[in-house]
Amino acid sequence: MDKNQKVLEADSIWLEYDGRKILQNIYLKAETGKVTGLLGRNGVGKSSLLRIIFGTLPAQSQSVRINGAYVAEPYKQHGLLRYLPQHRFAPNLSLKTLCSCYDVLLEQMVAYFPELGEHTREKINSLSGGKVRLIETMLVLLSPVSFVILDEPFTHLSPVVTETLMQVITDQKAHKGILVCDHLYHQVLAISDAAYLMVPVGRTILLTDPLTELSAYGYTL
Repeated sequence: MDKNQKVLEADSIWLEYDGRKILQNIYLKAETGKVTGLLGRNGVGKSSLLRIIFGTLPAQSQSVRINGAYVAEPYKQHGLLRYLPQHRFAPNLSLKTLCSCYDVLLEQMVAYFPELGEHTREKINSLSGGKVRLIETMLVLLSPVSFVILDEPFTHLSPVVTETLMQVITDQKAHKGILVCDHLYHQVLAISDAAYLMVPVGRTILLTDPLTELSAYGYTL
């Protein structure tokens, strides 16, 4: 392994609510320089897993490691990782101010999506849901961190915007490791160097022949 490469691993994760098991038998690995996909039907615990990896959801048991070293609360580690949740999270500030807060170059964001250049001084609550989602995704994706976690980044985006965002993800993996979870599995597989499928009860399977295995597990028709 290159001395500058970082490896994020998550395993020994056990999560249950009121005696109902949500996650068990989990193993997932993401590496800088690569995109890792995470697929699975609604309700299998994907978002819970991502929050546990980020460090904001406590579990009965969990192990998140960077290059083999246990990290208790990854989100508190400066420059380590950022997370795109499914819900809106950015405060009602201008795009220019938000980029400054996230150490993201506004010019870089606008280079990919010129239409955002018309809204640099507008507060984001005045923008459409799709543009807010795009801005939040780009803030996380362009952040100067080792890893980013993207939960449903293609939600509410048009096919053209989705295609450009896929290119951004591909470009950014040169600088970081990217973990992406989305129901648009063709898009996820197209940009992923490795992909996992989550199946009940909260178990991960590393896919070696993705389309065949997704069909075998009933994820696709």
